[in-house]
Amino acid sequence: MNSAFEIGTKLVELCRQHQNVKAVETLYAPNVVSIEAMAADPRFPQRIEGMAAIKNKNEWWLKNHEIHSEEVRGPFPHGDRFIVHFKIDVTPKDGPMKGKRMQMDEAGLYTVKNGKIVQEEFFYHMG
Repeated sequence: MNSAFEIGTKLVELCRQHQNVKAVETLYAPNVVSIEAMAADPRFPQRIEGMAAIKNKNEWWLKNHEIHSEEVRGPFPHGDRFIVHFKIDVTPKDGPMKGKRMQMDEAGLYTVKNGKIVQEEFFYHMG
């Protein structure tokens, strides 16, 4: 499993099963970089590095959000990169949006090198 399409297919499969942490543990490089469109939470800056930090961010997300439904589409490959589209109906359990149900629509751009995801970038608009 080396191509961006193969890695993307596995990522989509795991995300659909809410196995985000397993995806990080099995598909990501140790020195992976994650870049959000903005720093949405003070605990997590816009750019974080390393598998442990990204795993922590995913564990926090799953623990602090009630996910009513989630649609994960893709992957859409292009060379060593692929895009995954996420539509999520969610209610935060903590923070300034606590208890406010919202719909999120975002795209993730992933870069693959040597059979592992080395960077993820998320695109969305808040507001």
